[in-house]
Amino acid sequence: MPPGASTAGRRREPEAPGGGPWPGPGEAARPARQGRLEGRTETLHRYGRSVDVPSTGQKPSHLATTAEAGPAPLDEGTARRALMAACSSVGIDATDAELVRLGENAVFRVPRRDLVARVGRGADRLTRAARTVAVARWLAVEGVPAIRALDVDQPVVADGRVVTFWESIDDRPEYGSVVELAELLRRLHGLSAPAGIDLPPVAPFEHTRERINRAPALTVDDRAFLLARWTELAEAYDTLTFELPPGVVHGDASVGNVIRDREGRPLLADLDGFAIGPRKWDLVLTALYYEQFGWHTEQEYRDFAETYGYDVMTWPGYPVLRDVREFLMVVWLSQNSADPKVAEELARRISDLRTGASRKDWQPF
Repeated sequence: MPPGASTAGRRREPEAPGGGPWPGPGEAARPARQGRLEGRTETLHRYGRSVDVPSTGQKPSHLATTAEAGPAPLDEGTARRALMAACSSVGIDATDAELVRLGENAVFRVPRRDLVARVGRGADRLTRAARTVAVARWLAVEGVPAIRALDVDQPVVADGRVVTFWESIDDRPEYGSVVELAELLRRLHGLSAPAGIDLPPVAPFEHTRERINRAPALTVDDRAFLLARWTELAEAYDTLTFELPPGVVHGDASVGNVIRDREGRPLLADLDGFAIGPRKWDLVLTALYYEQFGWHTEQEYRDFAETYGYDVMTWPGYPVLRDVREFLMVVWLSQNSADPKVAEELARRISDLRTGASRKDWQPF
């Protein structure tokens, strides 16, 4: 999600051997089968192996049953306090700052300076924030249409948060099309890795345990289920092989991260996830949004695949990437589950993961 964009109309979330055929396009995932074994629940998953999940009431030491202590929650008050301190340090008057989004970051619009500020969850994200600013400046040099970092000394650490500043690109966010996304990805995927920027390898599960353990609205059983599902998917992901050598990827490529500027030009946004990895990682979300959620039509997906020049759904490893992405969407949402509306959506998603029910009623956040 770009700095300064609202979530209105957004289409994003910020994816068997031994178990029968892989689910095909339009098919719901098969529900897990459960049975009791000496006080434990054995869940037989679609990847053809079992993962033991503790039964209700059991609390093994390796599974957290309560949210772990961490930094103060990121809410409007704590984010605004950090914003004001950061702006003061770089000479920006942010008294008119407006909160436009609260998710992985708090995003503020500062109309007086025609800029957008992002406030991160903790100072531990400083390295990543500095890399994001560097990526934006590299894309500008390469001529890739993308959001631009403000020309100030940044990132700024203030009140235990990391703050970055960006040029405002719109007054009312308008998202790009799947065709525009495919065109931008073709251009990005053709670039060599930037010199002087240490892009990390794609690490799908980097913050998974932390987010699950700290999620405020998870029950003991749901927390244990998500941790077991994480183990299963991580092992499945590790078995994948990719034909091409790794390259530069956006990391969270969807139409929700293509924003038109005031002249109507599509720009890549949300540059936090830039990494080195399989380019298929950038293609899966559009396929997932079409196949599982119905957020894209069949024609839209065809246009995307034809414009990019490859249909990731034809790749044998696609179901694993799809399920990983889907799971990560649930985990990402869990960190904001103190909000009753988010908690309701989270409960629906976890139930659907457990039962294999249709995802067509999942709502974008």
